[in-house]
Amino acid sequence: MIGSLRGRVADVDPEGELLVDVAGVGYRVAVSPATLVAAGDVDGEVELWVSQAVRDDVPRLFGFLTRDERVCFEQLLGAHGVGPALALAVLSHLSPDDLRRAVLADDHKALTLVPGVGQRTAQRMLIDLKAKLGLPTAVALVGAPASGGAAAEVRAALEAM
Repeated sequence: MIGSLRGRVADVDPEGELLVDVAGVGYRVAVSPATLVAAGDVDGEVELWVSQAVRDDVPRLFGFLTRDERVCFEQLLGAHGVGPALALAVLSHLSPDDLRRAVLADDHKALTLVPGVGQRTAQRMLIDLKAKLGLPTAVALVGAPASGGAAAEVRAALEAM
């Protein structure tokens, strides 16, 4: 399975696809509008984190600027009723952090802003994604010390001796 691609942008399809030339082999990669813009012009260098999806026996590559985007894309694919096109649409409208915030807050309205996501799909996505997106623990949310914690207190006490 292909995990990343680094190469020259051979062609840009404004509909959301790049042709990336890696050592003479051209890979067609579906990307979000933000990735399309960041990839730059033809003949520029690009590095993408890649996920492969197979539908109707046709493999397709999806590219992302960060590993976090790719991880979120793959988690979205695990949600009921979410295919690659819808997962890419979600990440075109919400950053991985915004998606995590929406899931954490049960904000189905944020998801319904994505074309193709209605109320029922949004609610189902929230249920399915709750445990999948690496949400912060409750301790971190209520303001536990971010650095050091008990270890820092012990260190300070020992240094004071």
